Amino acid sequence: MASNYTCRACSRAFSRASSSWLQSSNKTTLRRAQRNFSTTAPSLYHASHGLNADVRPEAIKKPYPNVKSGVSGLAQKLREKAPLMTEPYVAYGATRELIKECSRPGEYKIPQAQQKGAEIPTIENGVHLGEGEGWWYETLGLKPTFANWTQITFIHMYMLQVRFRMLPESHASTWIQHLTNHAFYAAEDRLVVWHKFNANSLRQKHLKDMFSQWRAVLLSYDEGLMKGDAMLAAAVWRNLMGSEEDVDFQKLAQIVGYMRRELKRLENASDDEVVNGLWKFKGDPGEEVSLVKQSSKMMQENTKA
Repeated sequence: MASNYTCRACSRAFSRASSSWLQSSNKTTLRRAQRNFSTTAPSLYHASHGLNADVRPEAIKKPYPNVKSGVSGLAQKLREKAPLMTEPYVAYGATRELIKECSRPGEYKIPQAQQKGAEIPTIENGVHLGEGEGWWYETLGLKPTFANWTQITFIHMYMLQVRFRMLPESHASTWIQHLTNHAFYAAEDRLVVWHKFNANSLRQKHLKDMFSQWRAVLLSYDEGLMKGDAMLAAAVWRNLMGSEEDVDFQKLAQIVGYMRRELKRLENASDDEVVNGLWKFKGDPGEEVSLVKQSSKMMQENTKA
């Protein structure tokens, strides 16, 4: 996020300084320079530098030389602002990789979409049906459709967003916004590549529905996270399973256990581990089967009573 460069706007601000300008107050100097600075974006090249713990404004190494020169004072102010101005580029690249990890568990393909003249298979309500592997499709029994891919991706997006909220307030919103943007970019690409929805109006309809679902996911999972596993299980049941009556409660409990486990891993991870774009979710909900089969201590106490 932080970068040791001097942007073009800074150079112009320095070169235009005259003796009369230097004699003016530091306040006027900074105000004029800020207008010049805001007209030119930092170079994308510098956004590719590695992340470190000193990217936050409060962690920048100080002090800088205390000088009275208007230009030197301006340079000091610009150094302090640089991390926040380059962070959006770093967040864009990192979250692009993170959304791939979020969508990986629900990945599916529709081979017919790549075959000329082939008809895409559908289920009874006309929804396109793909081919997918892994716990969510093979064990849980979900059908590899766009809607189910969306909800599986949302579960993993939600867990990352919870971790992003632990970043300093001035940084969290940038990372959350870029993660959300990339999710919808990926969804639109999927609609074109695997579903052949070439009409923009058709894609926008699906994306609007997806956005409404995402808002519902945030509210319901937040409530479940705060009020307990039963409430979180109910939220997963509504969003992922469509409130189906014939539900396997053990598998539902495994999903809740998986979310709690991965949220704990994210909580214990450092900021750098999370924002470097290399975070990986471990395993799948099936690994929680032994935990789910254990008797609740509260139930045992009630039975004894």
